[in-house]
This record gives sequence, structure tokens and C-alpha cells, in this order.
Amino acid sequence: MKKISRRKFLGMLGVGTTATATMLTGCKNKMEDALRDEYIDQVEPPVGKMTMRTNPTTGDKVSLLGYGMMRLPVKEAKEEGAEEVIDQAQVNRLVDYAIEHGVNYFDTSPAYCNGNSEESTGIALSRHKRSEYFVATKLSNFNEETWSAAASKEMYHNSMKALRVDYIDYYLLHGIGMGGMDNLNGRYIDNGILDFLVEERAAGRIRNLGFSYHGDVEVFDYLLSQHDKYKWDFVQIELNYLDWKHAKEINPRNTNADYLYAELQKRHIPSVIMEPLLGGRLVNIPQYMVKQLKQRDPEASTASWAFRYAGSPEGVLTVLSGMTYMEHLKDNLLTYCPLKPTTKEENTLLEGIAEQIVKMETIPCNDCKYCMPCPYGVDIPGIFVHYNKCKNEGTLPVDAGSEEYRRQRREYLISLDRAVEEKRQPQHCIGCGQCEPHCPQRINIPQELQRIDEFINNLKKESVEL
Repeated sequence: MKKISRRKFLGMLGVGTTATATMLTGCKNKMEDALRDEYIDQVEPPVGKMTMRTNPTTGDKVSLLGYGMMRLPVKEAKEEGAEEVIDQAQVNRLVDYAIEHGVNYFDTSPAYCNGNSEESTGIALSRHKRSEYFVATKLSNFNEETWSAAASKEMYHNSMKALRVDYIDYYLLHGIGMGGMDNLNGRYIDNGILDFLVEERAAGRIRNLGFSYHGDVEVFDYLLSQHDKYKWDFVQIELNYLDWKHAKEINPRNTNADYLYAELQKRHIPSVIMEPLLGGRLVNIPQYMVKQLKQRDPEASTASWAFRYAGSPEGVLTVLSGMTYMEHLKDNLLTYCPLKPTTKEENTLLEGIAEQIVKMETIPCNDCKYCMPCPYGVDIPGIFVHYNKCKNEGTLPVDAGSEEYRRQRREYLISLDRAVEEKRQPQHCIGCGQCEPHCPQRINIPQELQRIDEFINNLKKESVEL
């Protein structure tokens, strides 16, 4: 077989690695299997070329690519309905490879992977010298029963135990902004926990203290107004080429990334970047958009464009990526070993792509699963991801007058049943609203589920009438 580069392989597929994860890890087609083995064997990211950024507070040399430990590889459940188990051997392999290629920032949380991410991360990292990595975790006291000082301190100490460390390099107040000022006060201020964490930093058990922001900008602005008091060492924000100027346009309750970034820059606070791909939404873009990027750089994956954009601004300390498979890791390493910053012309190209995405009016779901579990069993992210996929591919049956409508209607209903069990589809939502406060994108989830349910019912009604 003629040798090809992995970037060429991705170009042949027309998408980036994140979008093809399922195919790449379980190819049924022998040619796809051969191509996958070929590019993995032939192209390796360089060692010693990782772009590093310096933390102005501690002088830490941090890898521009950070490892998000939110979507770790899992083993197949032995029994139907059984909880998925993290594939620790695969996690170890990924972490080893990442560290070998210069990645030294690993981000986790007590809330990730059904509460198992910290333990898995600790096992993998503890096999390396403590000086080889920085570990970031969070006080994820989302539920009111964890708001007490005792419960929050217990969560903090449990993180150290699970991670097998006696200090945490980067510690975050998790998901600031969700629930507004009342939520902030209940979780961190009134119970004295923020003051406690400041004391822990002074004692050296926390080296850098910051927060991750989602939601109400009043909370973001308030915490920055208290910078002289708390001296934030870093702040984690959502930044990508869509949210830079269009987050508020997509959802009026959101805040554009250019504002968040500028406010941090004013205070010389380093930015840690989350959602550079918006949960894969910036990879799963329509083919006509992919072609625009391919015309500029035929061998670059769609994902690499988004990662380059997120890593280019001055003041960005690291860009987090949830890399479930080796393909994800290698593609991102090629992007950041070293980083080639986006040019003014390339930023203009990406802004044009962003404007086109906004006009598509997809549901801004990042598949983070913070809304889950639903007490009524509804697969909220599964429904939204399926709907967006069909819309991106142009297969959503919306034009009853088109020749393709009947076929698209049938295929949509069939593919929905395959993607989401009937008992977990939108008709089972009762509108309780329990999910909505947990959504980082501030989606009106019950309203969107009702809209999709009505859409599905109309399709089924038309099918019966015919």
C-alpha cells in the first residue's frame, strides 16, 4: 500500500479526529482499518517540540496543550445496563505518551466520569515523577448537600487522596456563574470555603487558585472585581472561534469570549481554555464548510484549525482537550508541537465559518452531560446531538415540498430510534426543569425538547397519513 500521512488520511475522510473517533476505534471496513494502522505507524508527533507558556505567578512552564480527563476511555460493560468502567491500561498509555511528548497539564474533577476521573488520573500520573506534571482539579460542590464547609472540605481532601498528591497545582471553583450570585454565595462565600482555599494556597497545598466560568456574567465580573483580595492565579473560560463574537448571538444569556478574555488580560490573569471544539461541534460542521478549510490547508484536520485558534492569543496558558483515543492525542500534539499561530487572514476565514454556523441555528449543546441523569430517563444530549448532526448534514426533513422530503423523514425517524432508545426520547420529558440550571450553555432544555418532540410527532403523523 502507498504510504500516506495521517493528516492526508484525515483529509480523505473530510473531518477531524474527534468526529471520527467511533470509526477509527472500531472500523468495520478493512480499508479503513488498513489506513488507520498506516497513518498511526508512519507519522509520529515530534518529541521536544511542545509549545510552552509561562505562568507569571509561579514561573511554571506549562504545555499549551492540556489534557482534559473528562472523557476517558472505557471498557465495554459486561452486562446490559451496567456502569461503564474506565480502561485504566489505556489511560496509562495515553498519559505516558502525552508526557513523553511534552504535555504536563492534566485537568480533572470529582464530577467527571461518574466520579472516577480523579482516581484514574491519580493512578496514571503517580507512575511519573511529581515534577513532570501539573494537576488541576476542582471543588465541584454543585449539590446543596455539599455546600456546607465540612462537606466541601471533605471533597477537597478526597481529591488529594484520589490524585495521590500532597498539593494541587491548579485548583478551581467549579462552574462559577451557573445559578448566579446566590449560588456563588452558597457554595463558596457564606460557608467560608473561599477564605479556606486562600489559606490553603498560603500554606502551599494549593499552588494556583482560580475558577472556571459558565453562565451569569455578573458573577464573573464580581470575582474579577475582587482580584486585589483573592489574587486569582488563573481563570478557565470557554474560548473558540464561534464563541469569540457569537456566543451571545446564539444564546442571549451567554457572554462572548472576546469580553471574558479582554477582562482577564486587563488584570494580567492567565486564561485556561476549555471547549476549544465546543464538544465536537466545531469538528462536526457541514462538508461545505470543511471544504473551505481544506482549500486553505488540504492536510490540516478540521479540529486542528479550532485548536490553533484557541492557542494563539497572548495570555492563554493552556488549551484543554478531552482526548479519549490516541488518534485525538496525536492530532493535537501535531498542532501544538510546535504551535503555528493563526494569521489575520486565517482568523478572517474562521470568522466566516462562525457566521455560517450561527445562521444554521443548531442547538448549542456540547454533550458535556452536566444535565444528566434525567430523573425521567430522557437522553438529553443524545437527542440534541442527533438533531444537530442531521441539521449539519442537511438531512433534517424540513421542506415538505422537496423530492427528498419523504426519504429524509423516514431516515430521520429510523436514525433517531437507533441513536436514542424510545423510552429515552423527548416525549418522556415532563418539563420539570431539573436539568436546566446545570447546563453551561444555558440552554432552555425543556423548551428545546418540547420543540423536537413536536417536530417528531408531526413527522410521524405525516407518515401515517401517507
